[in-house]
Amino acid sequence: MTVEDQIDKIKHRVEAFAVSVAALDEGLFLRNVNGWTPRDIVAHLIGWNRHIMMGAEQILRGELPFYDVDPGPDYSKVNAALVRECGDTNRSVLLERLAESAEELTAFLRAIPPDSWDRDFGVRHKGEDLTVESTADDLVTVESTVDDLVADYDHHREQLEELRASAV
Repeated sequence: MTVEDQIDKIKHRVEAFAVSVAALDEGLFLRNVNGWTPRDIVAHLIGWNRHIMMGAEQILRGELPFYDVDPGPDYSKVNAALVRECGDTNRSVLLERLAESAEELTAFLRAIPPDSWDRDFGVRHKGEDLTVESTADDLVTVESTVDDLVADYDHHREQLEELRASAV
């Protein structure tokens, strides 16, 4: 897969997620399901679009992204902060912010030289043995962080679709 293919993939995932958010009725948008509301999920993804940009800059400098230093279990500390930082509850405003952050992310990613996306420009998680030869799975790279974000969009879109189907 080319870098442009990966950028297109994230763009399409954001669009599909936004369609799922827009399809929820107003009552579901603010309904707590498993500790998060769909509103919280949108806030979380707005934040991750921006975190990926900052993290990619750190990766390219050979540093571990700030969000990997002490993320808590399943990134609970990072995610809680993102949900708190975004106080909006208006779905239209949040979807606008999601689209803006996704546009910023895709423009940022297009500016990164394609040869900087792969494992040759990755960093290891803190505490890993640096004397052992790295494999692609051991390293945090721009490519792997974008792949993780794509998977997160898919996961949350599926959650919203299940919520909408269960409310019918």
